[in-house]
Amino acid sequence: MNPIKTLLVDDEYLALHLLGEFLRQIPGIEVVAQVTSPMKALEILQAEPVQLLFLDIQMPLLSGNNSLKTLKNPPLTIFTTAYDQYAVEAFDLQAVDYLLKPFSFERLLKAVNRAKEFLAQEELQGEPREEAKTPVPEARFMSVRSNGKLIKIFFEELLFIEGLGEYVKFHCVSQKIVALMSLKTLEESLPAGRFLRVHKSFIVAADRVTAVEGNQLLLGADKIPVSREKRDQVLSQIFGKEP
Repeated sequence: MNPIKTLLVDDEYLALHLLGEFLRQIPGIEVVAQVTSPMKALEILQAEPVQLLFLDIQMPLLSGNNSLKTLKNPPLTIFTTAYDQYAVEAFDLQAVDYLLKPFSFERLLKAVNRAKEFLAQEELQGEPREEAKTPVPEARFMSVRSNGKLIKIFFEELLFIEGLGEYVKFHCVSQKIVALMSLKTLEESLPAGRFLRVHKSFIVAADRVTAVEGNQLLLGADKIPVSREKRDQVLSQIFGKEP
């Protein structure tokens, strides 16, 4: 596999310099440029092929996530930021990884190895990125802040989410987590089809529903209400046929 052509974008010079130094120690990575301006980065992306993009989110004039949205065929992207609240949107943009500053060399290496795996798979399939039929794999988790900690919530562990006014409670297999956010924001950011809004106060993991009893969905010992207007649509989506 040829060296991966990599572009670095961060408006903080020291962070950009350190990232460049780290990446130059990793075999198989070729840093083609490191710039502090997202506009300059867009010029480079239009002028030469770039396979991997390290992109800061919080930048003046044009944020990293908004600059990525302007690209028709963006390269694999790893976001780097000091702000955890952008994690959901980053994975909605199909980012390979999300590095929260300050990150270690080991954490960076893990992100690079993920990118290498994706590119190796595409090369094995013999398809260029712009023609690839297989999208970047869906995000496996989301990050939320609770009680002063940044916590990973893995989607396969998530049973349902309960709205509590300005807060939500994540009911997982082994824990419950309360976070300050709205159910509507979550509904728009969770993987489509995998999670369903079944009531004004509940979102459920579709594959965790085992049965329906009247206007309630059964998830093991938990019973979740289904609103009357959503019932037919929800049952059709979960059980794969018209009720």
